[in-house]
Parts: sequence; structure tokens; C-alpha cells
Amino acid sequence: MASRKPLDFDISVSADKRRRSKQRGFVGETGTDARKCEWRGCSNAGTFRAPKSREELDSFRWYCKDHIKDFNKSWNFYADYTPEELEAQRKAELAWERPTWKMGQKSNNSKGATGHADGQAWRRFGFDDPMEVLGDNATINPGGAGESKRARARMLPKNEQSALEILGLGPDTDRATIRAQYRALVKDLHPDMNGGKRQDEDRLRDVVWAWDQLKKSRSFSD
Repeated sequence: MASRKPLDFDISVSADKRRRSKQRGFVGETGTDARKCEWRGCSNAGTFRAPKSREELDSFRWYCKDHIKDFNKSWNFYADYTPEELEAQRKAELAWERPTWKMGQKSNNSKGATGHADGQAWRRFGFDDPMEVLGDNATINPGGAGESKRARARMLPKNEQSALEILGLGPDTDRATIRAQYRALVKDLHPDMNGGKRQDEDRLRDVVWAWDQLKKSRSFSD
């Protein structure tokens, strides 16, 4: 048998299909010859599986190649559905069978939007409804349920928070106030304004750094 180089391997789709056909015989075959076809009166090998019923989709019956075709022709998942049930199922499938509600309405699902423990993660940020995370409320600090009705401070990057503290300003200030405060501090701390004394140089250096962090930030209105 000729040896094959390590990289001499065909990864094309057609080559993969050929390999699969050698392993299984043909597409859809999953069983073995030891299992018999469950179609009445058939003694062939049951190598194709089919769900037992609509309620037991994970339990299977096994059929041969000919009878799996007959089963597929007769199988209808929605056979017993009424028109109303079909319409309800169609609407549910549009949202992947997850609970939905109109914009602006509160969820009527006590377990949250996703129906599991993580579905109420938004409550840890002080929201009464997950839809509140959209818009301006998306930039607030986390808070407990008792804080949900109170005004919340904006959440800023740490470098901008530090810069505002250096300038002695709060998070709700605007760019004009920041600029005016920066100029006032530079004028007050610069050695030229203090008879050449340099005791405030470190403080001045911090003020200049703070202005560099804030002057082009999009977190503040003009």
C-alpha cells in the first residue's frame, strides 16, 4: 500500500460525501443490520429511524429503506391541529417559541424574558423591565431594587471619572464647564502665576492629564 503524505488529503465537499457514503451506505442510514424493520410484516434490517409520535420526538421506531419512504410520505406533524392552533404555532415560531410582548409593555413572564435564572439579570441593575436598558438608561450605574425609582448617575470610563475628580467636577457637567475649570486651575497653579514657585507642579501635571482625557470625550455635551 502506497504511503500518503501528511498533507495529501482531499477536503472538498465531494470527497467528504464519498467518505460518508462508504461509512453509512447512503444518506440517512444510522442503524445496524442487527435491528429489524418495525413495519408490520417486514423482516428487513431497520437502519432508518423515525419519531414514534409528535409527543415523542426523541423516541424512535426503525424501518428499512423502503418503509422509511412510506413513513415519510404519511408523516404530518400538524395532522391534528385546528386552524387556530396552526396560527398560534406559526406566530410562536416567529419568535423561536419564546414569550414576547409589545414595546412599552411590561413582561407578563414572572421568570423574565428568557424564562430561566439569567433571564432577570436586568433586575440587578435596578430595572423594573428589561426594555428599560435601551436608550439613555443603558449608561447608568447598577443599583438595587430600592434605587430603581431614583435618579442614577451616569457610568463613565475610569480614566474620565478620575479626570473629573482631579478637576473637582461631577459626571453631569458639560464640556464648557470642564474647559473653564481647566483654564482656571492652570492659571492658578502655573509657576508663572506664583512668582516662579514650583510647589504645585505635580498638581498642574494632573490637571493637564485630566484635560487630555476629557477634551475629546463623547461623554459630554458641548
